[in-house]
Amino acid sequence: MSRLLAKPFVVRASARIGVCTVVLCLSTHLIASDSPAPLPDAAEQKDWSRVTALLQSKADPNSPQPDGATALHWAAYHDQATAARKLLAAGAKPDITNRYGVTPLSLACTNGNETLVGALLDAGADANAVLRGGETALMTAARTGRVGPVQQLLAKGAHVEAKDRKGQTALMWAAAEGHTDVIDLLLKSGAGLHTRLKSGFTPLLFAVREGRIEAVRTLLKAGADPKEAIVTSEKTGGREASAGTSALIFAVENGHFELAMLLVKAGADPDDQRSGFTALHTLSWVRRPSRGDDEAGQPPPDTSGSLTSLDFVRQIVAAGANVNAKLSRRTTSKGRLGMGGATPFLLAAKTADMPLMKLLVKLGADPLQPNDDGCTPLMAAAGIGTYAPDEDAGTEDECLAAVEHLLSLGATVNTVDKLGETAMHGAAYKSLPRMVNLLAAKGADISVWNQKNKNGWTPLLIAQGFRAGNFKPSAGTEAAISSLMRTAGITPPPPPDRPAVGARQEYQKR
Repeated sequence: MSRLLAKPFVVRASARIGVCTVVLCLSTHLIASDSPAPLPDAAEQKDWSRVTALLQSKADPNSPQPDGATALHWAAYHDQATAARKLLAAGAKPDITNRYGVTPLSLACTNGNETLVGALLDAGADANAVLRGGETALMTAARTGRVGPVQQLLAKGAHVEAKDRKGQTALMWAAAEGHTDVIDLLLKSGAGLHTRLKSGFTPLLFAVREGRIEAVRTLLKAGADPKEAIVTSEKTGGREASAGTSALIFAVENGHFELAMLLVKAGADPDDQRSGFTALHTLSWVRRPSRGDDEAGQPPPDTSGSLTSLDFVRQIVAAGANVNAKLSRRTTSKGRLGMGGATPFLLAAKTADMPLMKLLVKLGADPLQPNDDGCTPLMAAAGIGTYAPDEDAGTEDECLAAVEHLLSLGATVNTVDKLGETAMHGAAYKSLPRMVNLLAAKGADISVWNQKNKNGWTPLLIAQGFRAGNFKPSAGTEAAISSLMRTAGITPPPPPDRPAVGARQEYQKR
């Protein structure tokens, strides 16, 4: 006869901060009833009376299963300190590894079992043994969060600043998981508060990103800098962690608004734009993210703490944030909204976020302030800067409401920016036929908007798919613009020949 056995112990990369963690992987294979390793098989099945009987009959306490797992591995995995002591007393090797390099001590630390960790260490287990990814028992215990095993490992000489292959430390794990007691203990034992990875992350930045507000309090009390920021640039987790991204921006981007205000009150600059954006600018895409598949197309974050995003706006402005702060960055790309000189209100208008727009105005924002290119909030709300109409934030109804609101605040529809674009160009970019008609009804002058911008595109050409980003024509928008042209006595010209795929890619770059 045979049975199915779920095994073995393996090392798998964690999705949290990249440290390897010990898990039980469920693969299956057949083991005969007369297995040559009855002792570890009995321990796997949690048959502790049989384990005792086998030890009394002088069974080899270090006999392995095919993958190298011993009875001591299984006793540690099942959190059985009594069985582990019996095995150790019978001669089980405390540092024995399976074929994946996993020790019983690693498993005991995963469970946070102080008694079991102590028994293994007293029996001679190496407090500095590492898994193949470089994770030490101290890192595992710090991640688990129980103080007892951490104390025991440190007492046995565990290196508090040991680093895994990515440079991560036990303190980084404790910070990311929010274990304040462990953080205190590690710091008192010499852990580096300011240790930084190649990616630029520090213990504080890990705690902030994960929203561990009490861990952040503990780290700040220990001397962490609330102004701390990424000081290098490396792709992490599929996203770009840009140089200059501060703890405050990390908190806002991840929806940890109460934590963000904690940082501000501790001394973080509410107008810090080392990342290229202030917290108020960042909030525009946190509240209304794009729906695309690229790195900008993220869902809204799950917020933490007691503050809503609008509560956060009120509090950070009260703390000194400039509601009319202009971005100093000048970089932009073809078809995108220029960021140079952009205000938080302009970015809120671009996503047609009426609650945020109204609050910013109430707090003193100028609803007419353009960016350095001369693009106004009304033009942004109408669609200027839209790269992918079906993916960028702001439905047609929302954009129409935003434009109507801006008109009530004194905005005009015939502004032409330095790139030769108008609100009508924006409606074409965002494929909004009803916006075309609204702008016309509000006085958009065809002699103003029916012109080529600096890229050589009229609103009609844009609607026909001649543009950066999305080349798909918008039949409804094209029809609305063509109708306005005919009403004005202008015959809409037929679209020019479309470039071939290779040429189209070059056309998009120009």
